[in-house]
Amino acid sequence: MRTDLFDYNLPHSFIAQQPADPRDSSRLLVLERASGRIEHRTFWEIGRVLQRGDLLVANNSRVIPARLHARKDNPQGRRVEIFLLRALDDSGRKWTCLVRGRGLGAGTTVFLNVQSLQAEILAVTETGTRTVRFSEPIQPYLDQIGELGLPPYIHDFRGDQGRYQTVYSRSQGSVAAPTAGLHFTPELLLDLQKQGIGWEVVTLHIGLDTFRPVTAEQVEQHEIHTEWAELTAQAAQSINQVSRQGGRIVAVGTTTTRTLEFAAASEKKVTAFAGPVDLFIRPGYRFHAVDVLLTNLHMPRSSLLLLVSAFVGQAHPQEPDRGRRMLLDAYEVAKAEGYRFFSFGDAMLIV
Repeated sequence: MRTDLFDYNLPHSFIAQQPADPRDSSRLLVLERASGRIEHRTFWEIGRVLQRGDLLVANNSRVIPARLHARKDNPQGRRVEIFLLRALDDSGRKWTCLVRGRGLGAGTTVFLNVQSLQAEILAVTETGTRTVRFSEPIQPYLDQIGELGLPPYIHDFRGDQGRYQTVYSRSQGSVAAPTAGLHFTPELLLDLQKQGIGWEVVTLHIGLDTFRPVTAEQVEQHEIHTEWAELTAQAAQSINQVSRQGGRIVAVGTTTTRTLEFAAASEKKVTAFAGPVDLFIRPGYRFHAVDVLLTNLHMPRSSLLLLVSAFVGQAHPQEPDRGRRMLLDAYEVAKAEGYRFFSFGDAMLIV
């Protein structure tokens, strides 16, 4: 399938620069994938669409302050920016990073804005990232010297950095937020629980590749990024029990979806695991674990758009391109209705 089929026009004015306030006042587009019927709601009404016995499963990964400022060669040298992407060992010293600045080849040392903390660039990868080794484990310093790295399309945010975290985030490790969960408030979660809708969490630490478009001409040629994830035995038991009882598994976001589908040992059963996930979900994929998908409105030509297209298309197995067309038609409706797109934007519930 050609990648350009997943392109669409989105004027910059549709890209949300600020989150909804309060969180659950964002809009909610409900798409019935079997019929194509669309309904417009406010997010706090999600309980009116979900059913008693459903189980919401969300990614509890917390965004780390991954953007660091440094100086090249000495504490007074040229300014350098380091963006942490992925830890490469258990020591917390060796990382894959993006770096910004001149002359940052292998062997370069940079000085961070704290005590004697230094970082050496060990190698430049084929994709342009750097392998960096810090003089000490970097995690203990992040709250002091790090900044949250908002997506590149958000350039006018002046609010509380905590709005780029979900209210239930716990496990530190992502460099980007699992944004489908940004709409929930503690009060809404309590109301859903009282309604008989369950709650469970998984962990998937999101890398920056989630924002990178698919550049291969053919979808099948794209190499999906690998991210670390965990599904505990307790969570797996809870999910399997709900499925056996006929409840629906409602994935909060594409990262939760990838985790659950990676863990799916068979139809309607998941198995606990902890480790790297490299599952590339694209049109034609058959979902085993997820029944309902809550997600945001995604970037053109992105792996996230491919995943959502696949989910919509599963309701039409005899028409391979139906999911893509139905999803992009829904996006056109969203634009006509003034929905806000991407990380701080509005939500979509696909049933």
